[in-house]
Amino acid sequence: MPILEAAHDYRGIKPVIEEIIFISSAARTLGMHPQTLRKYERIGLVRPSRTVGSMRIYSRQEIARLRMIKRLVADYRINLAGVQQLLSIAEIIEKVRPLVANECIARPEGRRQLTRELDRISQLLGL
Repeated sequence: MPILEAAHDYRGIKPVIEEIIFISSAARTLGMHPQTLRKYERIGLVRPSRTVGSMRIYSRQEIARLRMIKRLVADYRINLAGVQQLLSIAEIIEKVRPLVANECIARPEGRRQLTRELDRISQLLGL
């Protein structure tokens, strides 16, 4: 069962309610074995937070990421190394999107950052 926990945002302006999902609930929700979730953490596909007692806790974003991983593996038959590459590319795309959308590209630093991110994609693809 998910637990709701109040946390303050980094500016200290207002409390933010975050849902905390323990590994057993996450596994049940996703239809996966907890050992699979531990393996995904071990190889770096997800990074759940830890409680003081070292229990894994998953956020909604991590659950969504795990759903995507499950779909890539089960539906598209992509191995975990391929999934890691695709997730790395997806993270770079998310960094690039605001650079293009917000006219950051018009500034020299924005163009340099865009070039760095595109170079990372090329490197990951072996281009």
